[in-house]
Amino acid sequence: MLAKFTVAGLAGSLLLAGVAFAQTPTATTDRPTTPPVSASDSSSSFQGNWRAAKMVGLSVYNDKNESVGSINDLLTDKSGSIKAVVIGVGGFLGVGEHLVAVPFDKVKFVSEPVAYTSASGAADVGTRRPNGGAPATTTTGAANTTPPAVKPNPWYPDHAVYNATKDELKAMPEFKYTTN
Repeated sequence: MLAKFTVAGLAGSLLLAGVAFAQTPTATTDRPTTPPVSASDSSSSFQGNWRAAKMVGLSVYNDKNESVGSINDLLTDKSGSIKAVVIGVGGFLGVGEHLVAVPFDKVKFVSEPVAYTSASGAADVGTRRPNGGAPATTTTGAANTTPPAVKPNPWYPDHAVYNATKDELKAMPEFKYTTN
């Protein structure tokens, strides 16, 4: 009985193998050819563009340099053009966060760090402070010094600017991801 199953299995395998070997590969000349792209061509042609993955998580400030939230997502149309920016407002570590979608053309991206005014009224530019906090300083003896300026990254902006307060954003209709 076992011998009959073994012979039947081998015969079936030979039939399937014969069909696979009988197929002829398609000619490669039927496919359109594209010229090879050298590494220098591809890297230089994209200079000045920003990485979308790095834009998610950027802090969003208003015109008064007040932190109003952070970018949670970028919404595109079917052709890949960015149409809206989803901003998360409030909450802690994503819990209780209010999501709003604003048109992409209403958000301004800035490469330079946020400028803060010190207690003396002088502008303090070039140091990053999370959520509009106090300047980061180091104490050496009796002298206070600020850390060196941060060099802008060419692959993503430093922050985004949307002219609204936190309360105005929280009052906007909440954006929800639907599956309909």
